[in-house]
Amino acid sequence: MKKAIIGMFLCVAIVQLSYGQAKLPNSPGTSTTKEEQEILELSKTKWTWMADKNVESLNGLFAENCVFVHMGGSWGKTQELNTIKGGMIWYKKAEVYGASVNIFGNTAILLNDIDLLAVVGGNEVTHAFMVTEVYFKENGKWKMGSLTFSTLLRPVKMK
Repeated sequence: MKKAIIGMFLCVAIVQLSYGQAKLPNSPGTSTTKEEQEILELSKTKWTWMADKNVESLNGLFAENCVFVHMGGSWGKTQELNTIKGGMIWYKKAEVYGASVNIFGNTAILLNDIDLLAVVGGNEVTHAFMVTEVYFKENGKWKMGSLTFSTLLRPVKMK
């Protein structure tokens, strides 16, 4: 009897946990809300602005206290814009294989599974990353609060 009760409790707990999982890139998911689609489109536009070195548009997107975490360090908005403008990192192309958004009130967390083709210090490199983007809504407009690159161990898919 005791084993049956414990077994039932574990089954209920597992079912509850399965509903509490975050949306992850490439996972079978539910439909995307209008607000989630807005964030996905904003992220896609941001990758284009980064490839085009469009620091003016990026300046409007990045919050003043935005934080950027790279393989080689972390810094704020001014340094990121200077890095892009000066060509220290040229985000040539981000091939996005999967993206998902989780919204919590006025905060959105976006995960991108990407291969990034970039020029870093004059050398062209391609890396597989899970990129975490944090956005918050301020005066009806989404602003970026954080961008973090986490290296993935999967092989690069980009050709």
